[in-house]
Amino acid sequence: MAENNKRAVIVGIPGVGKTTVISRAAELLNEKRRTAVVVFGTVMFEEAKAKLGLAHRDEMRRMPVEEQRRLQEMAAQRIAEMKEDIVLVDTHLFINTAEGYYPGLPMRLLNIMKPTNMVMVAADAQEIAARRTSDQTRQRDIISADDIQKELDISRVMVASCSILTGAPFAIIMNSDGRIEEAAANIAKVLLVGGGTE
Repeated sequence: MAENNKRAVIVGIPGVGKTTVISRAAELLNEKRRTAVVVFGTVMFEEAKAKLGLAHRDEMRRMPVEEQRRLQEMAAQRIAEMKEDIVLVDTHLFINTAEGYYPGLPMRLLNIMKPTNMVMVAADAQEIAARRTSDQTRQRDIISADDIQKELDISRVMVASCSILTGAPFAIIMNSDGRIEEAAANIAKVLLVGGGTE
């Protein structure tokens, strides 16, 4: 990776508008630097299709944990090898399982990807609850604003932990209702610092 290149891991809980904000931030960043957006789970599935012949993404969840870990590592390696000036990695900080919160970014993956920046997209818990309720395109668990606040709090701790482990600075960007443009601009601003374009 060239000296000024950035690999930004961008996270956010369901309903926060992460994917929409990332898409708009990429458009803004592309005006100044060659930018790519990559969804970690999609890269994992591409590896599973190529190496294991899987046909559906849901099949990955039924694989033995060791096999899933191997796929995660292959996906992380592929992302680490990307040559764009800025790579935005859309992923999840954790998965809520019966055993508790499973980290989406364990240390071994951070060591492979070597992110230069960590960004958490956040919003008010009440706004997220309303978005989840009104989103007809996804089958989301409907949970209370209090539970959503807990998820946001856990996310803050986890993104700070990832920052400590990698030495990459972290930013928390608010995506309030009707302010996607502002959130995207804030991500772009964070990632263009030190890139010779300010």
